[in-house]
Amino acid sequence: MIIAKIIDGEANITLDDLTKKIKENTIISECGAIFTFEGIVRGKDESKTTDKITLTSSDPEKTEKELEIILNDVKKTHGVKYMAVVHYLGQFEPGDPMFLAAVAGAHRHETRAALEEIIERVKYELDFKKVEEGSAGSNVIMSGG
Repeated sequence: MIIAKIIDGEANITLDDLTKKIKENTIISECGAIFTFEGIVRGKDESKTTDKITLTSSDPEKTEKELEIILNDVKKTHGVKYMAVVHYLGQFEPGDPMFLAAVAGAHRHETRAALEEIIERVKYELDFKKVEEGSAGSNVIMSGG
């Protein structure tokens, strides 16, 4: 099973929600591992602080379809049983969640590898524009940054 969501607005789905959804599915009997990831806004870097991030997509529906393609590819490659991914759009402050992923599979190795591939491909392949505002002023980062 695959769940892929691009949500514009307030974060109302949590990692606990994603994990619960996996555990309530009958596929759980075929799973021996669940790996999760929560990408949050980092407030301090080596040389700057970030007060706020605004994340947008020029076409959220297209971006969600591209996310589904990534997840289908990952499922074929790694043979995992269940993936649930949520990526938020909007304004965020340090500590706010922006990206949630949960992957369940029969064994830890392929499940962890699937999660790592999802994280990297979402970062570099989906069409996002991120504006960071903080001590260094405003900085625009297009997808892949």
